[in-house]
Amino acid sequence: MKDLNKKPSFQEFPDLHKTTMETTNVPVQTQDNMIPVDPFCKEDNPNKITFEDITLAAFKIKSGIVNTACTRSQMSHATGMELYLKKDFLQKTGSFKERGARYALLMLTEDQKRVGVISASLGNHALALCYHGSKLGIPVTVVMPVFAPIMKITACRQYGANVVVEGLDMGEAKRIALKQGQEKGLTYINGYDHPHIMAGQGTLGLEIVEQVKDVDAVVVPVGGGGLIAGVALAVKTLQPHVQIIGVESERCPSFTAARAAGHPVPTDIHSTLADGLAVPMVGYNAFATANSLIDKMVVVKEEWIAVSILKLVEHEKYIVEGAGATGLAAILAGQLDDLKGKRVVLLLCGGNIDTTILGRCLERGLVAEGRLLKFTVTISDRPGGISELCRMLASIGVSIKDIMHERAWIISDVFSVDIKVVCETRDSEHSEQLKEMLHQNYRNVTFGGVTLEPMMKLRSLNN
Repeated sequence: MKDLNKKPSFQEFPDLHKTTMETTNVPVQTQDNMIPVDPFCKEDNPNKITFEDITLAAFKIKSGIVNTACTRSQMSHATGMELYLKKDFLQKTGSFKERGARYALLMLTEDQKRVGVISASLGNHALALCYHGSKLGIPVTVVMPVFAPIMKITACRQYGANVVVEGLDMGEAKRIALKQGQEKGLTYINGYDHPHIMAGQGTLGLEIVEQVKDVDAVVVPVGGGGLIAGVALAVKTLQPHVQIIGVESERCPSFTAARAAGHPVPTDIHSTLADGLAVPMVGYNAFATANSLIDKMVVVKEEWIAVSILKLVEHEKYIVEGAGATGLAAILAGQLDDLKGKRVVLLLCGGNIDTTILGRCLERGLVAEGRLLKFTVTISDRPGGISELCRMLASIGVSIKDIMHERAWIISDVFSVDIKVVCETRDSEHSEQLKEMLHQNYRNVTFGGVTLEPMMKLRSLNN
């Protein structure tokens, strides 16, 4: 990797005529206005990191980063794999982002440290940068889009950073950050594509190889690509036979789109439980480093991410955000069945999830798995009709969570009433028992909501 703090040559960065320290963000002329760009993340000159960069990062950051445990999962037997969970959500700020953030800050020149840094982030990178900036005495400004989690915005401010909440999406937040960096002379640190960030994230791969012997595959959540770039390079260098599998949400499959096109391309993103992966275009450096090292990319449905968050709470007692649960989602959805019987490491890369979102995820996970049901049944409105329904549900152990009457819209029979019920069952088999009983005893029964196709692996996880 190039020395990012030396004076760049014209051949390396044709549009730079000053040192990196003097010009952090260089504007390029367009028809509309001057748009700042990041000089370390260039489409026509991607910067591929090396294994030596990762080992240097490991030495530099070891005193300020937690070497997190990688332990065998309680779900190993049920999934048919020797499943190991790398718990990087146990970092101080709750995510792996601390590794790259600390290394990038340590590698700044003294003048850059004095002036400060700026970045755009949905949360985890911002948290990591703010925390380590406070520890190292480096001023930090972060631009966070308006939909960034309140918990993460508040935490960044508590670390003493200048937090700017502006921009409708990450693309707009990044443009704002680059512009402010240019105006104030701040060093812009890309959260997933800066070479020092990628090298720092690669230290996670070094730890995995040391902690788990005879690994067959490592499953990595993918957003901007910095994590999988560093981890893939570290693992493949030490153990070339290990499969590297990337997982994205169907709502933001930017790396999958880049592989199809052969280069990073803008991708439409939508609201997702895996908000930490919601990057509209993967990094140029990350793609150049990681693409040839990735054995497989998988895109998972949102419902499986919700189920995975639920399973990690129930079986491991871990609270993991959507981005960190995508690897398990791919396994539970049956998209990685070729790994059965093998030793697999999942990266639980973040645990910063709002409590309100966690509650929704748990409920949606129950719904997706068929354990939380909603149905409408037409029963007699005469005395004893509702009590008979409740006794029937209780007789098979179904728990009623909510119940509501509806009389006005029943025009065919004034002696009937629609009852809407939300109830909880033990598992998908229990749900089928409930449905069969209701259909046998009532003529009009309608079930609402969408559940995932029941799978034996999910049934066994509940036993």
